[in-house]
Amino acid sequence: MHAIYIICLKGPAFVEAVEVNEPTAGAESVVIDVHVAGVTFPEVAQSHGEYHLQRVLPFIPGTEVAGTVRSAPSDSGLRAWQRVAAFPGIGGYAATVAVPPTAAVFPLPDNVSFRAGAALPMNYLTMHFALVRRAHLKPGESVLMHGTAGGVGTAAVQLAAALDARVIAVVSEPGKLTAARAVGADEVVWLAASRTLCGS
Repeated sequence: MHAIYIICLKGPAFVEAVEVNEPTAGAESVVIDVHVAGVTFPEVAQSHGEYHLQRVLPFIPGTEVAGTVRSAPSDSGLRAWQRVAAFPGIGGYAATVAVPPTAAVFPLPDNVSFRAGAALPMNYLTMHFALVRRAHLKPGESVLMHGTAGGVGTAAVQLAAALDARVIAVVSEPGKLTAARAVGADEVVWLAASRTLCGS
């Protein structure tokens, strides 16, 4: 199958497309044919050797994917050809990934594209944990979000808005003002090195 290897720790430009054997799936694994894999902070950090979990080279990165189930345990609630998003943690940059039973695999609604689905596990589950489990965000509270033009930032703004919080988004470039407003920020602030401008 097609896969992407991190073969050295010199950054994303040095990953390599390879042909490898399909993963060996245990009886409890969900086997997913990958349609889209997310690009997140861990993959970039791993390519530089700067991630807290160190892997033996070479390895297939890829923490989050969206695709269709090839096979699944009978008690998993999943079926063949079902559209899913998943958090394999590693190995997602391949045509097929075997996801262990401890990983998150969940059905993907028909109105959610594979591209959007691949962004759900890392970005949205991370921010749900941060805002709901850690911050205990309540309706009517205000949240200040930095880096709102990226994946995690977009998820933060959208989830906070869905929780009826007032969202103040901070961006680093004027071109990102519109993007922050489009995903649901109530107020947007551009912080430049020499000045601060507010957008309405």
